[in-house]
Parts: sequence; C-alpha cells; structure tokens
Amino acid sequence: MDWTGWALFGLVATTALTAALTTAQLAGLTRIDFPLALGTLVTEDPDRARVIGFFLHLGAGQGFALGYAATFALLHRATWWIGALLGFVHVAIALTVLLPLLPGVHPRMASQRAGLASTAMLEPPGLFALNYGNQTPVVVAVVHVVYGLVLGVLLNAG
Repeated sequence: MDWTGWALFGLVATTALTAALTTAQLAGLTRIDFPLALGTLVTEDPDRARVIGFFLHLGAGQGFALGYAATFALLHRATWWIGALLGFVHVAIALTVLLPLLPGVHPRMASQRAGLASTAMLEPPGLFALNYGNQTPVVVAVVHVVYGLVLGVLLNAG
C-alpha cells in the first residue's frame, strides 16, 4: 500500500471536500456544516467549534482515505470510477445510517423526539440530512463522490 500517497492524497481529497461543502453552504445550497457538528462534540462555542471541527473533519477524512487506499490495494488498482463508487457507498451509508443516529450520541444536537423543551444547539439532520435543506443530499453526495474520484485518480498516479 502507498502510505505516502494515502497521507498526502487523503489530505488533498478531504480539503477539497471540505472546501466544496463550505462553498455550497455559503452559496445557500445546504445548511449542513460538518466542522460545526464535529466541533460541538467538544465545545459549545460555535466559532471554536468550527475550528476544532475542521481539524476533526480532516482527521476523519484521513481515516476514510485509509479505507479507500486499503480497498484499492486489495483490488490491486485505483481508478477514478472505483473511487467514485466508493464515495457513493460512503455517502449512502452516511446519509441513511450514520447521520440519523447522530442525535443519539451528540450532546448538543436535538433529536426528533426532544420536543419544545430541548436546549440543543443543533437540529437533527434527519434521513438523508433533509433537515438541512432539500438540496443537501445531492450536495453531500456530489462532494463525497468527488472525494472518492480524487483519491482514485491520485492514488492511481502515485
């Protein structure tokens, strides 16, 4: 397995994903904010949470990149389309399983059952993260497919 490639290209792909997602958020296409959601696991201050969450997101991206690189190594090839397919599987699991479970473990995220008494800072994402906007599933899917595509291209070249 290409350890140097994984470390460098995982960082490149995660930075690209984070930049694209932040751009989509600033353009009003989605309200999802992974750095904020991750950072509020640690602190309630939203500005500090975004900074801490950015680095947590980079770390998570490196972890996922390791999984992608290991999959490429098992398949004995890395291509853009295998990377894109892995990105699609990744986002499908995230949107249908992981994000809907997040309110059960996140100390500052409301749940669908919390009701009016909730003092949580973050609203629950819901299925496909639709609570963050109707275009959110498409935006999140596109950036994760691009993440996998970038890894497939860069790890193939490395």
